[in-house]
Amino acid sequence: MKWDLDRIDHEILDNVQKNARMTNKELAAAVGLAPSSCLSRVQRLRVEGVLGEAHARVAPEAMGISLQALVAVRLRQHSRKHVKDFWNHALSLREVLAVFHLSGGQDFLVHVAVRDTAHLRDLALDAFTARPEVAQIETSLLFDHAVKPVLPNLNAG
Repeated sequence: MKWDLDRIDHEILDNVQKNARMTNKELAAAVGLAPSSCLSRVQRLRVEGVLGEAHARVAPEAMGISLQALVAVRLRQHSRKHVKDFWNHALSLREVLAVFHLSGGQDFLVHVAVRDTAHLRDLALDAFTARPEVAQIETSLLFDHAVKPVLPNLNAG
């Protein structure tokens, strides 16, 4: 999708990515707009789907998570139905943090968060290998990871 965004829109996006708790007054000052104009632009960016919801980062341990893994999944067949069925199934699992549909040797990479290795084993057996469209899985434990909270602005010069 192509949006018609100007310099001010990009400045708004850069600022809210860095601090989603910024007040409209603070954001307006940062981008050089009147608060009412800034609010109108933010509302337009939300309506157009450019700007989504903000979420808080929570310590995994506070949620009972002590282990994370990546599960690579290969499907038996690559029909649109099988791909969609697996996609929807994976997203329905409470342990799933992210789903990636891939090209190459694997069809999906699924980021999961679990209590421990027994929970991971049960999830792999019950939620992945038991699926009729799944041919094979390969699980890799995550020792550590980092996620950048800000997307790069590749439209900026």
